[in-house]
Amino acid sequence: MMISIDQLIHTVRQAASLMIADGFEITQKGGCANIVTSSDVAVQNYLCNQLRAWMPESGFLCEEMDVHDAEQQYTWIIDPIDGTANYSRGLNQWAICVGLKHEEVIEMGVVYLPQTNELFYAERGKGAFLNGKPIHVSQRTFADALLCTALPVYHKEYAATCSRIILEAFDRCNDIRRFGACAAELCYLAMGRCELYFEYLLSPWDYAAASLILTEAGGIITSANGDPLCLTAPTGVIAANSRPNYAQLLEIVNRPT
Repeated sequence: MMISIDQLIHTVRQAASLMIADGFEITQKGGCANIVTSSDVAVQNYLCNQLRAWMPESGFLCEEMDVHDAEQQYTWIIDPIDGTANYSRGLNQWAICVGLKHEEVIEMGVVYLPQTNELFYAERGKGAFLNGKPIHVSQRTFADALLCTALPVYHKEYAATCSRIILEAFDRCNDIRRFGACAAELCYLAMGRCELYFEYLLSPWDYAAASLILTEAGGIITSANGDPLCLTAPTGVIAANSRPNYAQLLEIVNRPT
């Protein structure tokens, strides 16, 4: 049985009610830059249990606890808290992200920022929405664009390469922003708060749900080398509000050094 977008939205909102503002536990996953909270685990377990009940034969690709079963025809790609560092420090930019992959295509995606009560969602071919209202990318040029980006906190050996890219893009665009949550930033691009996005290396659960929201809002998103996004393995990501802006960012990212 196929779940509806309304059922998925309700499930995500219910999962958000499990978030604990105070007293959650924090553990490290290989260092202080990569952490997991007890809220991450609780939300992921709830989502997996509920979605498995709706679609028993679906697979799951999730950030926590090595839940990696993407061989099914339908696969849920879940980040229980995108922006866990923000969440653990009381910052507002963190999101619950759920995307449904059919073969190699995302069919529906929900990104919910509980602290700002912003719920972004999309179904393939039906447009993108924020709290029930249609959203669309902006028409700003590269010179007037905001670039959302970050240095690779989990792979600091690539920081110099990323710095070169960010500095060159900054020289051509208006300004840069760093919110610390990929899905939120891609959704901000989808609604016109920013126009450009680049990160050197991300996992599918960071961008899967938001990628559909962005493309349904008229934006462009690919792997950093220009290939279609990989939905089962880490990749670099670039995105933009228009084809000319995307082409310019792609050229900056892939310029030989």
